[in-house]
Amino acid sequence: MEGNIVLYDDEYQKIKEIIQRLNEEANARVVFLVDKNGQQIAACGEIENLDTTSLASLTAGNVAATDGLAKLIGEKEFSILFHEGERDNIHISLVGKRVILVVIFDQRSSLGLVRLRVKRASIELERIFDAIVKKVEEKQKEGENIETPFAEITDEDIDNLFSP
Repeated sequence: MEGNIVLYDDEYQKIKEIIQRLNEEANARVVFLVDKNGQQIAACGEIENLDTTSLASLTAGNVAATDGLAKLIGEKEFSILFHEGERDNIHISLVGKRVILVVIFDQRSSLGLVRLRVKRASIELERIFDAIVKKVEEKQKEGENIETPFAEITDEDIDNLFSP
């Protein structure tokens, strides 16, 4: 399941429930899920004053850069990243090599609690993404064409949209 992720409403609702529960149980400020291309899948918590689009794309870039570092030193990957700030900390983890789970937390929580809660949430999320892959494969076997909603948009359409 490389490239774009096809999300169905049932699975999306389950994903939202998992990240909301993680946000509460880890005492986090923000939890969000991003695909490896930097597209936000879901978010919850104190996101009103955050540029979640930039945060999602920078997180994906951070993971990609860290993958490059891992390979340079002979590691397969670094599946967990942690950034500690004066007030806020960011815990980033790969889920099933498909998506990136980000938890932003402050002094109300601890790295140990976040890691513990992320571990459980990651297992649940991985199951959901495995189910999505199976569902897409089944639909493709049945002859359904699974495309992103943007598949029919051409470069010309985009140019026309932004031209004066």
